[in-house]
Order: sequence, then C-alpha cells, then structure tokens
Amino acid sequence: MRPTDLLAERATLRRSVRLLGAFRFEQSDPARFYGALAADTAAMVAELWTGSTDSPAAGRTVCDVGGGPGYFSAAFDAAGMTYIGVEPDPREMHAGPAGRPGTGLFVRASGLALPFADDSVDVCLSSNVAEHVPHPWRLGNEMLRVTRPGGLVVLSYTVWLGPFGGHEMGLTHYLGGRRAAERYTRKHGHRPKNDYGSSLFAVSAADGLAWARSTGALIAAFPRYHPRWAWWMTAIPGWREFTVSNLVLVLRAS
Repeated sequence: MRPTDLLAERATLRRSVRLLGAFRFEQSDPARFYGALAADTAAMVAELWTGSTDSPAAGRTVCDVGGGPGYFSAAFDAAGMTYIGVEPDPREMHAGPAGRPGTGLFVRASGLALPFADDSVDVCLSSNVAEHVPHPWRLGNEMLRVTRPGGLVVLSYTVWLGPFGGHEMGLTHYLGGRRAAERYTRKHGHRPKNDYGSSLFAVSAADGLAWARSTGALIAAFPRYHPRWAWWMTAIPGWREFTVSNLVLVLRAS
C-alpha cells in the first residue's frame, strides 16, 4: 500500500467543496471552520499513517506544531491518538471551545525549537504554520528531529502564489505582500492578523519540495484540498505555484 492510497479514496470533489466552503467562516464562526478542518486533518493523518505502516493509528502520539485552540485536540482524541499541542501564543491556545485548550497536553513553545527529546513522537504534524514563520525549513528539521524512526512528519502549508496565499488580504497579495498589507490597513483601519513580513511570509511549493527532497525522507507530496484527479498539479514546476493552494509534504523519519 502506498502512503496516500487511503486518503486518495476520500479525496473527492465533494470533500474539496466542503473544506473550501468552510474557509468563509474562519473569522465569523471559528468553531465551524476549525471543527471541520480538525476532523479532516485527523482523518488525513490516520490514513497516511496506516498507508505508510500498514498499522492502525490509534494509540500513536501526535505532536501538533502550531495547533492553536482545542479543536484539533478533540479531533485526534476521537481518532484514538494521544495529542500534544505546541503553540507559542497563549491567546491562540485558549481560543478553542469554551475558551480552554482541549483534552490533550498543551505546551507553550516555538516550533523552531521544540522542547522535546529526539525520536520522541510517532507523528509530527504542522498544519498551516510554515507560511507564518520566518524559517519554515528550520521548523521542518525540528519536526524530523523529534519524530521516531519509522514515524511520519506531515507538513502542510499555504503556498504564497496560490489563491489563498494572502489569507484575509484576499487576492491582493498578487500586488505584492507589503502593498497588500498596506491596502488592507487603509480599508479596515488595522493591520491584518496575517501581516506580510512579520506573521506571513512568501513560501513556495518549489522551496518546500526542495527541502523535503534534500532530507532523503520524502515519501509523498500532494495538494491538500484538491480531489485525487487533480493531484498531478504538484508535479508541474511553475504551474503548481498558482494551482496548489496548500501543499502537503509527508516524510518518514529514520
């Protein structure tokens, strides 16, 4: 079985439409948005684990780097996995259901310097974080360091030149990141939460693939929100920068 076989069966157009539709509620109804994303993420990780190891994911330990509020904890708990959330911002950590983190273990720390021993978790996940740190591949290397041999690193991030690269700035990021942030500030009277150059950076698909291949650990790469029949886009240089809205890199630690 290939690592993505189980996920590919579920990667339908209906799933894509459902997930992309949830993004409309990120600001107005976070529970609706994060709940849907968390459930799909937990299923994706479990399917990648089973496809890679031919064993169930239940009972495995997941370190979620930049996990934010407790929605992801609840989703992984429902999947039978032990959850460790890493989040540098206490406001994000307590923004989940009832204003409290979920049932897993939560640690306040930076993903660029994870406070865990080498080879200490089965899966290290980072969902939509790499584009928010100035050194995304240092983050990736830390994730590999703490993952046990045979375990998985799942690094998923928003590609800058894709349609969602600008986050709440919309498609104005095609004018340039700094110009888009200034335009947003003039329109709304405050800086965007994902502010180019400080909390949002231009991360390309090419750079992510180059880093993952350089480690010798890459076993799969695919567009997270696309149906299976559109996964071929990841293989086309240039084209993938604009069409792969979110790239998933799957690495097996050694």
